Amino acid sequence: MKKVVKILGIVIVLIITAIFIIPIVFEGKIIEMVKTTANNNLKATLDFEDADLSIWSSFPSAEVSLHKISLINKAPFEGDTLFYADQIDLKLPLGQLFKGGSDISITSFAIDKANLAIKIDENGNANYDIAKESDADIAEETELESEPLQLNLDNYSITNSKISYIDATSKMGFLLKEFNHKGEGNLSSVTSKLNTKTNGLVTFEMDSVAYLNNNVIDLEAIIGIDLNENKFSFLENKALINQLPLVFDGFVKINENNQEVAINFKTPSSDFKNFLALIPEVYSKNIEGVTTTGNFDITGKFEGVVDETHIPKFNIIINSDNASFKYPDLPKSLENINLNTKIANETGLVKDTYVAIDTLSFRLEQETFNASANLTEVTENMKVSAHLDGKINLANLEQVYPADAVKDLKGNLSINASTAFDMNSIEKGNYENTRTSGTFILQNFEYVSNELSDKLIIDKTSLSLNPKVVKLNSFAAKLGKTDIQASGRIDNLLGFFFNKEDMKGQFSLNSNTFSVDDFMVAEVDSKEKEEKSDNVEAQEESIKIPSFLDCTVEANATTVLYDNITLKNVSGTLLIKDQTATLKNMKSSIFNGTIGFDGNVSTKSETPTFAMNLDMNSLNIDESFKQLSLLEALAPIAKVIQGKLNTNISLSGSLNNDFTPNLNTVSGNAMAELIGSKLSPENSPLIQKLESQLTFLDSKKLDLSDLKTALTFKDGKVQINPFSINYEDIKVDISGGHGFDNTLGYDAVVNVPAKYLGSDVTKLLAQLDEKDSENIQIPVNAIISGSFTNPSIKTDLKSAVTNLTNQLVTQQKNKLIDKGKEKVEDALKDLLGNKETAKDTTSSVAAKDSVKNSNTKPTVEDVAKDALKNLFGKKKEEKDTVN
Repeated sequence: MKKVVKILGIVIVLIITAIFIIPIVFEGKIIEMVKTTANNNLKATLDFEDADLSIWSSFPSAEVSLHKISLINKAPFEGDTLFYADQIDLKLPLGQLFKGGSDISITSFAIDKANLAIKIDENGNANYDIAKESDADIAEETELESEPLQLNLDNYSITNSKISYIDATSKMGFLLKEFNHKGEGNLSSVTSKLNTKTNGLVTFEMDSVAYLNNNVIDLEAIIGIDLNENKFSFLENKALINQLPLVFDGFVKINENNQEVAINFKTPSSDFKNFLALIPEVYSKNIEGVTTTGNFDITGKFEGVVDETHIPKFNIIINSDNASFKYPDLPKSLENINLNTKIANETGLVKDTYVAIDTLSFRLEQETFNASANLTEVTENMKVSAHLDGKINLANLEQVYPADAVKDLKGNLSINASTAFDMNSIEKGNYENTRTSGTFILQNFEYVSNELSDKLIIDKTSLSLNPKVVKLNSFAAKLGKTDIQASGRIDNLLGFFFNKEDMKGQFSLNSNTFSVDDFMVAEVDSKEKEEKSDNVEAQEESIKIPSFLDCTVEANATTVLYDNITLKNVSGTLLIKDQTATLKNMKSSIFNGTIGFDGNVSTKSETPTFAMNLDMNSLNIDESFKQLSLLEALAPIAKVIQGKLNTNISLSGSLNNDFTPNLNTVSGNAMAELIGSKLSPENSPLIQKLESQLTFLDSKKLDLSDLKTALTFKDGKVQINPFSINYEDIKVDISGGHGFDNTLGYDAVVNVPAKYLGSDVTKLLAQLDEKDSENIQIPVNAIISGSFTNPSIKTDLKSAVTNLTNQLVTQQKNKLIDKGKEKVEDALKDLLGNKETAKDTTSSVAAKDSVKNSNTKPTVEDVAKDALKNLFGKKKEEKDTVN
């Protein structure tokens, strides 16, 4: 007994030891086995970031977990990801770890967060065709000797995944997202049953028509599998599309050259709720409690073969007779609902598929609506014929149907139209081969929405249809303060709808009052802003001009209101094409003057751009610079100028998301002329500080009449060409620039007459001739920095006055010297050139000197010396001489 216990203990220890050691020893082998097996057999590259091997949680099986797996295509889909998954868990018998070779037998797998993207290009190449080709002999030998991958599944699951299918040849797209699927059964047996459960959201589109759009599907199916016949039978099956229940049966059999299909399906009941269940719940709301009468049935079958030229024949019938429905909380019901539609293919050839809507009608109150249509050759040159006829009081819609889109609607719609066309004619632009006629009239329409600032009222709109043109006979609408009257034409409506052509048209638009604010929606509250800021997808996107528009609008408006600006008699032409709006010959009266402008706005690039030329005449400066941010940014100082302005501005740059200019990107140039202007410096810290620095300056007396200047601007900076202004007899030269952020960088030279520079200078000036004193000016340099609200001004006034004083003193000395020189020259002339004068002078001097020395006779040299003394004012010697 002790021996048995000892052996059993040893076995247990060995098993436990193996559980820990085997993953370490064989993990590398498993990883290499998976990669080698895949890459040796695929024309694609399989890779994964990490892999784990465990037998502890799955004993007696081994479990391999692969993380972040990718399968990347090679040519002709080079670099495309065919398959990706966050994680794949594979289970295989523990004995597989000890086998040689690279064959793998998998008993279970689980895939999480996978994305399978299947593509077929225009040449018919499929990105899933990745199996390597081999010689027939090698293939046969491989099949006989060893299958590299064997699925002996007991169960499997796929969770939180997505499958997409895009076929460029048939213009078909399929998307299954939020996909969950699981199956259980012994798939290693020749015959077995597989229990499956599937759910997800399905979208299906063909030729740009969405037949399913995020429709909920829920499927429970028991599938009988016969591997001998390659036959898969649907035994017990029920499906839910949105809330529409379906039951089905049949089989799919895979033959060597084709597949056989035989499937029947139908609604399990004929309740008209089945029709409401087809409508996505977001639109139909909760159909519990809805009372219905009449029937709604869907029956269908697919039967035939699938090969290179055939599809199964099918016949789907949707029928409803004299039905009605009423929601429990709404007062009215939709009645006399009749629907008879057939979707069929009776030959098995794709081109012979057709849709026949023989009847679609309903009654709301006393008004009826009827429609019918036929679509044939839907996969080739589809031919369409349709007719619409009816009247609807739109106010009744919200009383029968609980959808937000129909709330608060009012108005009367009347339509009577027919159309017949083939797609080849549409694609080639041969609209003369189409037949379209009829009228569309909407009257007394009212609509309220959170996306509109006020109630939209359309008094009347009338359209008439013909093969080439949709004519807008009349359109009269109101929104808040705005009224609009319009007429015009659309030249290619069918080409726009069916051939993705630009919508071409010409319109005339008139308005007595057009308020831009009426088309603006109030900002969301702060809580909503925070929620949006946390959601990247909800962040504000810039407005885009529709790329499909190609139209001309002739516009006239008596009054246009924009923010606090009023424009009068606005007229011009608006051209919209290639995501660009071009303005031509636009004119308006504003700020007691006129403005003309041409330019464009483009949203073709990620950041919208604009370019504009403005011609402004006789604008009131005070009003225009206070209310137009662009003008204020170009010349903030102009806000304190009273008078008129003429200016031409050329500018371009980027726009913010709300279509206002991004000033940091604006560049251009401007010419400006002031007419009869003067300054009002009370609200300008810059001018007030300048006056405090230069006390002699009175800015109100500055002469701004006929002032002209030019400026350029770029990267948020304004550079002004040097210009001059006058203040009485003072000239001021200005140069430099400023930033759109109000920073200053100006130099000013004030040419100041010397008489304004203080008493010391004035005394010196008094000794000069009046003519000389009037001509003396001194340049005072001022460096202006800081900002318009907090300026800094530095001048060299003090040093300038000191320099002037020194100059005046020097000038006086020079003048005295000059006068002395003149007297000497005169004396010399008298001495040398005028004897009579010399004689008289000699006598006079001799008479004076006779007192000193009556016995000495004066010489010529003595006379000259005395004359020079008198000229240079040596008074002391004279005084001594007299004594």
